[in-house]
Amino acid sequence: MGKLKENYLRQAQEEYSKRLGAHCKLAVIELPESRLPDDPSDKEIAAALANEAKLMEKYITGKDTKNIAMCIEGGQLSSVKLSKKIEELSLSASTLNFIIGSSFGIDEGVKKRADMRLSMSEMTFPHQLARIMLLEQIYRAFSISKGSKYHK
Repeated sequence: MGKLKENYLRQAQEEYSKRLGAHCKLAVIELPESRLPDDPSDKEIAAALANEAKLMEKYITGKDTKNIAMCIEGGQLSSVKLSKKIEELSLSASTLNFIIGSSFGIDEGVKKRADMRLSMSEMTFPHQLARIMLLEQIYRAFSISKGSKYHK
C-alpha cells in the first residue's frame, strides 16, 4: 500500500527490480492507502484496512497464487530459509505475492487467507523502507538458490 515518496527509495526499487528481472517476472503494485485523521479511532483504522483489502482482492486471488502477508506477528526466517521457502512455494504456484499493508498493517481477513505470515524483524522500520528491504531479500533468496557470490 502506498507509493514510494523519496527519490532514493524509488532508485533502490528500480535497481532491485532490474536485478530480479534475471530471476523472475516482478511486478510492484502500488495501491493507494486509505486517508485517516491524525489520531484515528480503532473503528476508523478497521474501516481503512477493510477498504485497502478490497483494493488488494483482485491481486491476491488465483489458484496458482501464494500470498505472503508481511506482518509483525509473522514468523521470521533467515535469508537461507527464505530462499528455500520461495523455492518450495514456487513448486505449487506461478505467482508469489508479498503483501505489505499500510502503516496500520493488513486487514485480518487478508492475513487469514495468506499462505504464510512473515515478519522482517521485531524492530520497527520506516514503512517505505520495508519494500526495499523485502526486494533485497527476495533478490538475495534467488542468489542463494543460484549459488551466486552475492550472499556470503
